[in-house]
Amino acid sequence: MHKIITKCPVCAEEMKIMKLKCNHCNTIIENEFSISKFDRLSKEQLNFVEVFLACRGNIKDVEKQLGISYPTVRGKLDEINNNLGLVIKKDTEKQKEKEKIMEMLENKEISSEEAINFLKKL
Repeated sequence: MHKIITKCPVCAEEMKIMKLKCNHCNTIIENEFSISKFDRLSKEQLNFVEVFLACRGNIKDVEKQLGISYPTVRGKLDEINNNLGLVIKKDTEKQKEKEKIMEMLENKEISSEEAINFLKKL
């Protein structure tokens, strides 16, 4: 059995599932069916998700299981989150705070020393 193809090999747009068939009774249903977010992941990414879940999210255990470093684990998690369309609010909020601090610095509302102190607290 093959993994479902989610991107068109000609134009790279998302494919749609249009037909389902029961192998037991040969019933065929035609309609437009949705694709799971997880179907968009590569085999390697799905394997990583399985290991991550088996390790109950413990990054040190994932490192040991896959023989990779902490930054590699984080990179793979970020890549998978991006593919799934998940945005980590914590990182987004931090970025907004950094931008606010830089804007205050540019507007001379705070000194460079104060900006450094604020950034260190993030």
